[in-house]
Amino acid sequence: MNKTSLYTAVFSVLIVLEGCTSPELSMPSVFANKPKTTTQDTPKSKPCKNETRTYYPPTPQKQTVFNKEMRRVALSTQNDPRYNRMSLDTPEKKAWFKQLMYRLWDRQITRDEFIAQGIKKYPTHRYEFEFIANGFQKQ
Repeated sequence: MNKTSLYTAVFSVLIVLEGCTSPELSMPSVFANKPKTTTQDTPKSKPCKNETRTYYPPTPQKQTVFNKEMRRVALSTQNDPRYNRMSLDTPEKKAWFKQLMYRLWDRQITRDEFIAQGIKKYPTHRYEFEFIANGFQKQ
């Protein structure tokens, strides 16, 4: 394979992946060896694939730290008169919300992605998703 063909192939892959912010797909990682992961960072259960992204569940150590941060953010909502609770009245809705918050906290998604995914499901709660996102940024 000559250089022109190689560049064309790489360019084609980059066009397909355009817009993906996953760190595994950044240009340097296409050519570099992947760094070794530690046992602590390796998820115990299978990753969740969502369209073109892969999300990783928390390790027990991360889960402990996340739960503490989640409680801190949840308690801060009580001090804001503008914050209106969302109706997370089923186990599925609660699990979805907790998973979305974890992905934000673990930087698997951006603040904007968190807000967009949240208001997609709860369109009248933009303020609440922004409040939570801001709360997790104050770590």
